[in-house]
Amino acid sequence: MSTLLTRIQESVSAIQQQIPHQASIAIVLGSGLGSFTRHVEILHRLPYSHIPHFPQSTVEGHSGELILGRVANKFMWILSGRFHYYEGYSMQEVTFPIRVIKQLGVQYLLLSNAAGGLNPQFKVGDLMVITDHINLQPEHPLRGRNEDALGPRFPDMSEPYSQELISRAFHIAAQKNILLRKGVYVGVQGPSFETRAEYRYLHLIGGDAVGMSTVPETIVAVHMGIKVFAMSVITDIGIRLENNVITHEEVLEAARASEPTMSVLFIELIKTL
Repeated sequence: MSTLLTRIQESVSAIQQQIPHQASIAIVLGSGLGSFTRHVEILHRLPYSHIPHFPQSTVEGHSGELILGRVANKFMWILSGRFHYYEGYSMQEVTFPIRVIKQLGVQYLLLSNAAGGLNPQFKVGDLMVITDHINLQPEHPLRGRNEDALGPRFPDMSEPYSQELISRAFHIAAQKNILLRKGVYVGVQGPSFETRAEYRYLHLIGGDAVGMSTVPETIVAVHMGIKVFAMSVITDIGIRLENNVITHEEVLEAARASEPTMSVLFIELIKTL
């Protein structure tokens, strides 16, 4: 057995010893969206530090714990806090939790993030369903020896985000009278925010929003046959004529303001799974 497979199994065993439950749904909470857990019945909390081989989050707005929750008799794993390439982790480490939750029985993965707006029609606070992505991160999460037990060497990426789940989300938004955008997410390395020229470039190549996460998680999930749904909170507008200074505090504040609406969409979507 390879080192990666061994580490995955050791993490899974440790989690199962402490939380002996199954769940087919998992959610990754992005920057400023950790309060989603207020809307969920919390059954168990497990700090990442108690899970062998899990990285530790170093970014404000990411608490760093695995939670087992329940909504309307639907059990789910909640990854409160994610890892980023810019923190110094390899892509294998960044996506390791996704490998682990697959072995815990997850079939559906819901991803959230805070993103910069590239589409001039967007405004701060908008929610954007990700329909596709452009991967500009410097290392591919499937680089290196392929583990056939996890997925194919060359996975198809023609539908990285489930069209079925996207349709359900827009149906829910219409019922709840929620404005929901859709668009292409550009994944970049970070941690610096983009220059004005970079924002223009990313929009020109087809991007509607830009961020520093989500894409590696999606690729690994698709590699393993997990259906993915992802949503961005537009926390800043990159292309603007006035003062273009963007701070992490601004991003967190905007994400927290939109969290209740995102939570409604996620919870209603979970009920359909």
